[in-house]
Amino acid sequence: MFGPNVPTVVVADVADDAYLIDVREPQEWAAGHAPGAHHLPMMEVPQRLAEVPQDGDVVVVCRSGGRSGQVVAYLRQHGWDNVRNLAGGMQDWAAGARPMVSDTGQPARVL
Repeated sequence: MFGPNVPTVVVADVADDAYLIDVREPQEWAAGHAPGAHHLPMMEVPQRLAEVPQDGDVVVVCRSGGRSGQVVAYLRQHGWDNVRNLAGGMQDWAAGARPMVSDTGQPARVL
């Protein structure tokens, strides 16, 4: 889908200590996200590169894997070799019964 420069990881293989970056829009983030994830909307990535760790396991996530794949490709073009795209995004995260929290007071869900 994105070529060989975009490594992916499936939900079951995401380590508990992975640094998760959620690149969805604020309303998507508020509705439901992984606990401990870091919110970095896709369009802000170029201005906020310093916030992306350059070591350790970094997993980028969006709703289904499309936007996060683009972000992983961008980061790899700019020297990050430790980033991977979450295949299936938050939809697969939720389907895999991984924990989620919301900022809305409502049950966490994927928009």
